This record gives sequence, C-alpha cells and structure tokens, in this order.
Amino acid sequence: MSGPFEERSGVVPCATPWGCWYQTLEEVFIEVQVPPGTRAKDIQCSLQSRHLALAVRGLEMLKGRLFDCTIADEGTWTLEDRKLIRIVLMKTNRDAGNCWTSLLENEYAADPWVQDQMQRKLTLERFQRENPGFDFSGAEISGNYSKGGPDFSKLEK
Repeated sequence: MSGPFEERSGVVPCATPWGCWYQTLEEVFIEVQVPPGTRAKDIQCSLQSRHLALAVRGLEMLKGRLFDCTIADEGTWTLEDRKLIRIVLMKTNRDAGNCWTSLLENEYAADPWVQDQMQRKLTLERFQRENPGFDFSGAEISGNYSKGGPDFSKLEK
C-alpha cells in the first residue's frame, strides 16, 4: 500500500460549470478550468474559513460561503499548466460523517448519486485509517454508511 488512499482508490468528482470539486476526510479540492495562457498575476483568490472568492482577469469565477468551516491558514491555490487552478482547503471537521453535500451553501451541490458515492468513499477512507494493515482502496461498501458508517469504537477488542 503506497500512496494516499485517494490516489489508490480514485476520487468522486462533482462536476460544475467551471470544473469540479471533490473531497477526502481532511480536504476539499477544487479544480477550475481557466483560459489557456492564464498567469498567476491574472488571478485573485481569497481563502477564508467560511468564504471563497476567485476571479481571473477581473472575471468572477467562484464566490460564496463554503458549505462548512476550513482552516484558512492551510488553504492553498496553484496554477497548473497555465490552464487549471487547483484550490485545496483543509476541513476543520475531519470525520467520515462530515461529507460536504455542496461546495458552497446552496450552490454546486452533488447530485444524489455523486453524494452517495462521496459518502461511501469517505467511509472507506475512515476504515483505512482505523485499520492501517488492510487496503480498502478497491473495496465496495453497502448498508449503513451514511454519517461515516457504523461506529465500532465502543466494541471490545
């Protein structure tokens, strides 16, 4: 088992008009397609605990109140190949039950199927962390996985 869980198991992206977003237990990733040739100085990006604003060449791409709190000091953005902005936000609540249903409050919501797949993925990621000797990256899950799945922490070992 080498590499992070999401690299081995893939991601569950939520498509948007400007690109996509996806999440892990700890982070939210936002990928914004921008015109080829965009330079870093063309980008204005503000990352706050509950607010995000992104403009490229003065054109607002994304702005609003985030679905949940993030750690503002740990948020980053990068420009890749002068055509993609990748924003990484660190969640403050990092348990499997904290599956964001949308990127912004009431905007860019995952459809029910994508939301279901995101929740399954976060539950498997939680199982992976709780059982580091096993590889859950290709596992399937059924049953009660909403809110992070069943809580086995109270069972005797």
